[in-house]
Amino acid sequence: MGLKPKKFLRPSNLDGLVDINHKINSQDLINIDGRVGKEIKALRKARDATLSDLSETTGLSKGYLSQIERGLSVPSVKALYEISRALGVTISWFFMTDAPDGADMQDVVVRADNRRSLQFSSGITDELLSPNLERQLEMLRCTFGPGSESGSQSYTHRGEECGFVLSGQLDLWLEERHLVLREGDSFAFSSDVPHRYANRTDKDTIVIWAITPPTY
Repeated sequence: MGLKPKKFLRPSNLDGLVDINHKINSQDLINIDGRVGKEIKALRKARDATLSDLSETTGLSKGYLSQIERGLSVPSVKALYEISRALGVTISWFFMTDAPDGADMQDVVVRADNRRSLQFSSGITDELLSPNLERQLEMLRCTFGPGSESGSQSYTHRGEECGFVLSGQLDLWLEERHLVLREGDSFAFSSDVPHRYANRTDKDTIVIWAITPPTY
């Protein structure tokens, strides 16, 4: 069955990942537990996708997906691959590396060397600063490579977002308004306003981005 990523992926993600076949530790596959199902469910909801949407896109039954999310079934590697492709991430997204603070702190702390990171063909790299997508707020560190953009067309989604430009320059369009944001500038807007963004310079732009609810 063909993928229909436009159902729940942001425009900046539609060109796919730079490394879609990212490898994971074989021990992670052996020790798959209910946490993987929770991560799948949280990401699916952040994408504003239903179980029916995910079933249609992956070719996996709605019942099987529901059992995986509830921790009643252990997904096969093939199933995880199909789910990750449909939701626009690598399989490694669903596996946190060992946290030095212990498993009980994985939902609280994200160490600098333990971030989930995705590099997109659009030239944008997203690092998730939030421990997971189960709360009402997500925070990202977004690196926009020279000439990268979210897409030629504006888009909308639920929620609100704000950001702080750590370095570089970000061009932001809100409907017909064009804003140029530079190092030290910050912004906030309702996500139902048509928007898009780009780095039109020859240097990286880094932005700390917060979105509520999570729409990763």
